[in-house]
Amino acid sequence: QVQLVESGGGLVQTGGSLRLSCAASGFTFNMYGMAWFRQGPGKERELVARISASGITLEEDSVTGRFTISRDNTNNALYLQMNSLKPEDTAVYFCAKLRAPSLQSDPDNWGQGTQVTVSS
Repeated sequence: QVQLVESGGGLVQTGGSLRLSCAASGFTFNMYGMAWFRQGPGKERELVARISASGITLEEDSVTGRFTISRDNTNNALYLQMNSLKPEDTAVYFCAKLRAPSLQSDPDNWGQGTQVTVSS
């Protein structure tokens, strides 16, 4: 059974940093792409960043240069380093397992989410 458990969210001031973590279990972690999504208040869930099984990364334009996705295949963990945070980054952040090794594949499992709030 796939389990994804996010942690690291919280309240931070504009310009601050947070590091989100996702502990993965129930599947062969190093064989699948992973991703971070977020859903802000009154908004649709949106993709933030993706990483392939081999470590190729792609961040969305809204966070490029500020957020970095990474993974630790030894410890079955996914990370999102978030710097220069803005109030518009306020959202629930979700970890997702992708269907295949490629970062272009669709998500098929989700974590429960962790709240990030950026105060102005």
